[in-house]
This record gives sequence, C-alpha cells and structure tokens, in this order.
Amino acid sequence: MGDGEPSLRLADVTTTLDTALTALSAVDAELDFRVGGTSAALLQGVHLPAGDIDLLVARREDVDTFAAALEPYPCLYPASWISEAMQYFARYEINGVKVEISTVEWPVDSDGMECVGPGPWQHYVVVTCGSHRVPVIRLELRLATEILRDRPDRYEPLLDHMGAHGFDSDLLQTAMNARRLPAERQQMIQDRLAGALPA
Repeated sequence: MGDGEPSLRLADVTTTLDTALTALSAVDAELDFRVGGTSAALLQGVHLPAGDIDLLVARREDVDTFAAALEPYPCLYPASWISEAMQYFARYEINGVKVEISTVEWPVDSDGMECVGPGPWQHYVVVTCGSHRVPVIRLELRLATEILRDRPDRYEPLLDHMGAHGFDSDLLQTAMNARRLPAERQQMIQDRLAGALPA
C-alpha cells in the first residue's frame, strides 16, 4: 500500500471476497486457496492498515481459473510468471479493491512461513465472508513476516491483538525460527506476549 492510499475496511474485504468467490462458484470451479497478508489479519479482528487482498493458491492453473472467473472485472496484471519473485501472479480490481492471486514457489521445508511451503496450508482459521467460508492464514505466521519487514504499523496491532486474545506459542516460535528473526526481536515478542493466554 502506497503512502496516502486509503486502508481497506473489514467490510471492503468481506464484500470483495464474497464477490470473488461467488464469481468462482459461477464457473463451477472448486480449488484450494488461502487468504494471506494484511487482509487476513483484518479478517481475524486485527485493526491494521490493509491495502489489498492476497489469495494464495497451490498451482498455476488455479491462478488461471481465478482469472477466468474474474474476467468481468478490470485486470490490472494478467496472469504470468514473475521469475524474480518465483510466483505465478495476477491482479484484478473488484469495486475498487485490488485482489492478487498467486502461487509462491520457493522451495521451503519449514511449516513456519506465511506464503511458502506447507505452513499456509496447515495453519489457518476459517472465517465467514458473506455466503462463503474462507480459510485465512494464522496470525502467528503473519506476525513473523511483519517483524522481519520491520513494519511497526502492522506488527504492533498484531502484538496487541494476540496479547488480548491469545496465540499458539509453539507455532509462533516455529515462525520466528523459520524467518530467522534475531534473538533480540524474538525476546521483544516474547516479552510483549508474556501475559497472553494460549489460543
């Protein structure tokens, strides 16, 4: 999200996802996906800046299927391979909200990464968006990403939310290790969440 760009509201995310998934259903497509990024945190009740909706899929043909379903909407970036990011990627706009669909194809063994390897497929919660049940990547994985990127406007709300509502300490440790967070950053997180209940 660029400077000065308005942040999405929860209603923007839920309405847009409902529209996208209804379009997918209309072409009789069923595929596995996860919502990631800041919109995933927003869907789990975290109040933080979110600029778009990130949909992770496992296969390139799934990006193509989503792209075909979203054909009535403006295409901002047609489905194609981005070699430097190692992802097959497309971007659409639905009622003013950017929706990005991609694979991320880095080889990873750990299940502690947010968008690569087995982590997003194993560690998620399901939330309701309109008429759809949507799998959303867990906050523990997102927090490690935001700490690594050093974005306090994102990680501070995540820490506040997890401190108030609980978290999975084992999963968080796995995520911090997978991201190779420095010891002092890990200690900061542990101190901030010391009084939180397990999720």
